Amino acid sequence: MNNEGSTILGILAGTAVGAILGILFAPDKGVNTRKKIGAQAVSAQEALKENVFEIRDKVGNTLAHTKETLETKVASLASDASYKTEDVITSLENQLKILKSKNKQLQKS
Repeated sequence: MNNEGSTILGILAGTAVGAILGILFAPDKGVNTRKKIGAQAVSAQEALKENVFEIRDKVGNTLAHTKETLETKVASLASDASYKTEDVITSLENQLKILKSKNKQLQKS
């Protein structure tokens, strides 16, 4: 996401600089040149706003998706841990039964 934002910002900056240099070197009256520069600045500002909103939306969507994925993985891990705990408890209960049985046999002898 960072590379995409940097690329867009670089393109916008290059476009703005190129437009301003083109206007400054074009043979025209100073008043007209200033108007053109102002219009280009407004245009660049609008384009930048649109890109900022677009990037913000993409970042928001990515974060929301990542959050959902993380929540799903955490729930899955918790479920797996619960099943493993049940398996361990069952195994320990079986071992306890075996030990009790052996203990009874030893006490009878």
